[in-house]
Amino acid sequence: MKTVTIYTDGACSGNPGPGGWAALLEFDGREKMISGGNGHTTNNRMEMQAVIEAFKALKEPCKVLLHSDSALIINAFEQRWLDNWMAKNWIKSDKKPVENRDLWEEMLEVMDPHQVSWIKVKAHHTDERNNRVDARAVEESKTYIVL
Repeated sequence: MKTVTIYTDGACSGNPGPGGWAALLEFDGREKMISGGNGHTTNNRMEMQAVIEAFKALKEPCKVLLHSDSALIINAFEQRWLDNWMAKNWIKSDKKPVENRDLWEEMLEVMDPHQVSWIKVKAHHTDERNNRVDARAVEESKTYIVL
């Protein structure tokens, strides 16, 4: 099974507002940057979309080292928040519905064939690859700003 390193990020100008996402996939010394956006979205939705699109770009089951600066995404998996939400019919501990359930469900579906390790990185710090996906996500968000 191939090991692929992925960095993801999302950005939003306003929350909600125009947003962008980006993912950098690395395998065997090669890399591929993918990105996109939405004219009216939230930062969390863009963070999640980056992860979804990265998994969709994989052509076969892989070991994935997924790096994200999103505490929400990392904690949802590493602290088993998703398991708890699903067990409680997508209701959080505060008794409110889980936001962005559609994207959580899509994320679970597209990552299913892969073995995933979730790695938290510090935003806007010294990680060059995280800074690159951040810059691309911001760039994408700007393409949706209407003047």
